[in-house]
Amino acid sequence: MKKQDTVRHPVTPEKTFFSRFLPALVFLLAAGLISCTEHPDLDSDVQPESLFEICYSQIAEIGEDGVEENLSGYVRQMWNANELTTDEAICAWGFEGIVNFCFNSYDASHPMLNGYFNRLYAGISLCDKYLQEFEGYDLTMSAEIRFLRALHYFLLMDGWGNVPFITGSFGNPVQYSRSELFTFIESELLDIEPQLGAAIAKKSSDFGYGRVDKAAAWLLLARLYLNAEVYTGSQMYGKAAQYAQQVMNSSYKLNTSGVGSWSPYQMLFMADNGETDAAYEAIFPIRQEGVRAPAGRAMLFLIASTHDDDMSDSNGLGEAWGANRARPELIAKWFPGGDAPEASPWDFAKAAGDDRALIDSRGRIVDNQEVSSFKNGFAVAKYTNFTSSGSSASSFNIPDTDFFLFRAAEAYLTFAEAEARQNGGTAIGDASQAINALRKRANARLKDIYT
Repeated sequence: MKKQDTVRHPVTPEKTFFSRFLPALVFLLAAGLISCTEHPDLDSDVQPESLFEICYSQIAEIGEDGVEENLSGYVRQMWNANELTTDEAICAWGFEGIVNFCFNSYDASHPMLNGYFNRLYAGISLCDKYLQEFEGYDLTMSAEIRFLRALHYFLLMDGWGNVPFITGSFGNPVQYSRSELFTFIESELLDIEPQLGAAIAKKSSDFGYGRVDKAAAWLLLARLYLNAEVYTGSQMYGKAAQYAQQVMNSSYKLNTSGVGSWSPYQMLFMADNGETDAAYEAIFPIRQEGVRAPAGRAMLFLIASTHDDDMSDSNGLGEAWGANRARPELIAKWFPGGDAPEASPWDFAKAAGDDRALIDSRGRIVDNQEVSSFKNGFAVAKYTNFTSSGSSASSFNIPDTDFFLFRAAEAYLTFAEAEARQNGGTAIGDASQAINALRKRANARLKDIYT
């Protein structure tokens, strides 16, 4: 369950999900955790293409980051930290500190956050290894690796604030402030942008699908500038709007093509999303081929953990764990009067007048009175392993659904918010049109002004 297409608000230092972390966490890597460069797939004869692929694949795969193997995936850790700490999602599981996420009662000893922290630095270490060994091998490949490193640092800066900086050396890390990291990330993205591939939308059959290009750099810059006041103390909404608009003007576009009964929005989260027109919205897709079992763990988690056995008709996968579901606040976005119907995801969306309301409320209550009960809280049936033909994609219980880490919809929201924040908090004109483009795609009601 990813956040719905709504205007985001910049975080504040008081609201970051790691703001209560103890300062000691910042220097965990100094105790030897940067030895993650000793990746099991690496040896002294590693070739640039192999290490290049490893730098990408570590986002898709599981690993060993201080928590149980199946819990250590990059996407899984990122999702838990960013969703369970909000008023959108809650989880029934009680292991590995999950309940602490749900009630924002974590500290520096939290196993999942330690795993996420270490996973990001593992990615940085791999990128540094590539650049030390092969930076001159291919300019575009090196630019992509520098982008991945900048992304890892962005997530660390956004989540923890002041963190160790180890780029360029495998010696002791130096603590960087948020402002210093902002400057590094900004300069890296601006420097590599000319070397990245052209901003051209792709399907999985096209060369470069799953790799970053100029549009990815523009969108990460837009993210960076949107919250620049938090990171540096200075507003940069004009730059956020500028780079978001560059993405909007590229060949990446909102998917408006459905197939059969599948809506254009549903097509983004299905097993053949890399093969249909939905792929043209994916600026940075994390590939998840079912025949490569380790690479499917990100989507296995997102699909299986949001469905239980009573929802076998809506996930296309032989796994249904029943854990993550919606908080009442999310349901109230569609039914503020508390009159949400008992319905399947498709019928619920129709009743809500919004294709994004893929909620299963059958046999469930809206409130999360018992956190450990999956029936306490409506289920979110957003991600599936169905293809647009209606068949299940994989026989391995490992999804084929690609995870769209960056997609064009974010550019529309970033543009709208950046423009609104320069206009007293009101989105009118082009900003309103950007929001309405998303709502029109979802068959939701349109407005002229958003506040």
